[in-house]
Amino acid sequence: MSDTRVTFDQLNHFIRQTMLALGLPPEDAATVARLMAQADLQGSDGHGVIRIPQYARRILAGGVNTTPTIRVKEERLATALLDGDNGMGHLVMQRAADMAIEKARRCGMAWVGSQFSNHAGPASLYARMPLAHDMIGLYFAVGNANHLPPWGGLDMLLSTNPIAVAIPTQDETPIVLDMATTVAAYGKVKAKAQRGEMMPEGWMIDRQGQPLLDPKRSEEGFLMPIGGYKGYGLSLIVGLLAGTLNGAAMGKAVIDFNKDDTSVTNTGQAIAVIDPSAFGDIGEFKARVDTLVRELRASDRMPGVDRIWLPGEQSEAKRQDYTAHGIPIASALTQQLNQVADRLTVPRLSDTPTSFL
Repeated sequence: MSDTRVTFDQLNHFIRQTMLALGLPPEDAATVARLMAQADLQGSDGHGVIRIPQYARRILAGGVNTTPTIRVKEERLATALLDGDNGMGHLVMQRAADMAIEKARRCGMAWVGSQFSNHAGPASLYARMPLAHDMIGLYFAVGNANHLPPWGGLDMLLSTNPIAVAIPTQDETPIVLDMATTVAAYGKVKAKAQRGEMMPEGWMIDRQGQPLLDPKRSEEGFLMPIGGYKGYGLSLIVGLLAGTLNGAAMGKAVIDFNKDDTSVTNTGQAIAVIDPSAFGDIGEFKARVDTLVRELRASDRMPGVDRIWLPGEQSEAKRQDYTAHGIPIASALTQQLNQVADRLTVPRLSDTPTSFL
């Protein structure tokens, strides 16, 4: 079967109804649904609606608090630490981003970390939030399962530990870098398995150091870090900043939420926000960024290269395409979503009349 195309509104509505059925209050369900649907809209298909079956399992098993009291545990003028009370990570990080933006408005820059959060979707969702305020966003997180050993080792003590940075522009597409510290995020491995596709060589190796291409055999190996030992070091540093600094899980303390539906993960994340106006005129800054973007795009290309892309441009292209023509949902995922919908007695995704079929 081919992919089904659905509108953003249809996907948003389906996720919201699912979250309501799982016990989230209406406002929280709306926040989680909006952020999850935005993930799919920008092509982050390893972090959007594909996570519904996993989230549902964990919530129904008691592994996630559906009515958390997210509170400020530590706070200074430009910093804060949030206790997420084991709530959905989307709620914790939306609160963290809002707080960091307000603090940066007053102080020029801010850093807000979290503990006792959960998986929150793609890093760029939160790094992008300050863009609406002409600010720079940076996001760091500890992954929700260890898939990376220390360089030269076999024990998986580190995760994909993503980084995202979003920088505002004047007329060009904002620069948005969203990357795992591994060659591929584990969510992409899941998406490949969902679609019945093989992984490119270089994503994973087995425990004998041989390429692992079948995503359904991913437990037989581990992800590869970007840049060899440098990626291992970067994963470690991100984990220390997003996890250890916040009193959140790192190393052996990380709970594999793919296998454990009941334990509290104590996921750590952090968002930093910089207000460029603290360093000069914001319009001049954005114009300088535009100039650099155009210089890079217009630079000489190697043979066979049609275009030089800037970070964030391809996601923006998908956002525009999917807005116009619908978000693709794999047939295997549709079947899984139908099972969840039937169990929760909510309408199936395909039952909303705004689908692109």
